[in-house]
This record gives sequence, structure tokens and C-alpha cells, in this order.
Amino acid sequence: MEIWPAIDLLDGKCVRLTQGDYTQKAIYHDNPVEVVKQFVKEGAKAIHLVDLDGARDGTLANTETIVQILRTVSIPCELGGGIRSEKTIQYFLNLGLERLVLGTKAIKEPTWFSKMCQKYPGRLVLGIDAKEGLVATDGWLETSTTSAITLARGYADLPLASIVYTDISRDGMLTGPNLKAMKKMVNAVDLPVIASGGIGKLTDVTDLAETGVAGCILGKAIYENRVRLEEVIKVAREAP
Repeated sequence: MEIWPAIDLLDGKCVRLTQGDYTQKAIYHDNPVEVVKQFVKEGAKAIHLVDLDGARDGTLANTETIVQILRTVSIPCELGGGIRSEKTIQYFLNLGLERLVLGTKAIKEPTWFSKMCQKYPGRLVLGIDAKEGLVATDGWLETSTTSAITLARGYADLPLASIVYTDISRDGMLTGPNLKAMKKMVNAVDLPVIASGGIGKLTDVTDLAETGVAGCILGKAIYENRVRLEEVIKVAREAP
């Protein structure tokens, strides 16, 4: 199972939100590049980046930091948040990002999103952020009437790299992932599913592995020393 340590960028700093609430933020480091270096030192094979300013406002605000990160590490990095035009897709892929995560545009402009997936096969990720099973958009500020499973199935035949599935109610809470929801998503589509939200201890990682997800994203548990990244990677590697 893949492990994607997360770096969420807000105003150029490494932060974490609680349940997607921008008023509940914790700043963990003023220099995200140093965080990335530490993740690599501890064995990270990939990095999950989120531009929180971009997710909220629809315009990317942490590009300079992202460029610095890409110049610093050679492992694959994916980015989500505020990617809502082909020009932005081209720009970041040309910079060296391995994959880009799109959510808001996928639900609001399905024809456009489908076209982009066909044009950039294996480079785009469907980001599904859900509240009580319903898809949230615009940096989690709006909740749609579309179910997460319905959205995933609608794009299941496209050449997506994966689906990143986040349960917002668990995000930043350290209370454990929504195993039932993750298992349901895995069973609904043939695409790789990356779980996000709720990991607070090592057994959460092994429990997720049993659902059949291809990987998981974690952040707060690392930043608050609930788990050590080296141990998480070891557990994931040994999981059946």
C-alpha cells in the first residue's frame, strides 16, 4: 500500500485544517521545503501537496513554494487545490508534477473533465471529498447533492491515475478512517483508491490495507507525533 505524506500549503506555510475548516488551522512549519526534505529522509516515496488557497479561491497562490519543492526532491509529487483550467494543468505537468488532483471541476464541468482525462492519461486524479457521502466542492465550502459513489462511477472508465477519497468528517480528527466508506468505494470502481482522513495510529494503516485501498494520505498524525513516517511506511509495506 502506498503512503503519501501530505503537505497542505496556506499562505506559503505548512498547515493542517480540522474538517476542512479554514478557521481551524494549525501551522506546523514556515518552510514546507524543509518538511519535504524530512519526509524524504524518513523514506517517503511520494508526496501529496495541497494548495489550500487555491482550493478555496480558485486561483493558485503557492506556486513559488511548489516550484521550490519540485527542485528539491526527485520523488513523485501530486498536487490538488485550485486546478481548474487546462492551462494550469499544462503548467504544473511541465514543472515536473507527476499527477494533479481535480475535484471541483470534475463535478461542475464533467464534459471538460472527461476531455482532460483523455488528453492527459494517467496524469489526473479524481479528488472526491465527501460529507456524509455527498461530494463537497470549492475547498470543502460547498456541499453538492451528488453522492461520492455516483461521481466515481461516472468517471470509472476514464484513464485516471487514481481516486483520492477524503471523508471530511474524519479529516484532522485522528479518530480513525471511515473504513466502511473506503471499502464501499473500492468495491464500486476498478480504479486505485487512495484513502484520506482520520489516520491517528499505526493500526489505522493496517485496517485501511484490509479494505483494499491502493494507498493512504496522512499528515496531522505525523506532525503531532502520533506516528512516525518510517513506521507507517514499514507497516504499509508488510500489509497483505
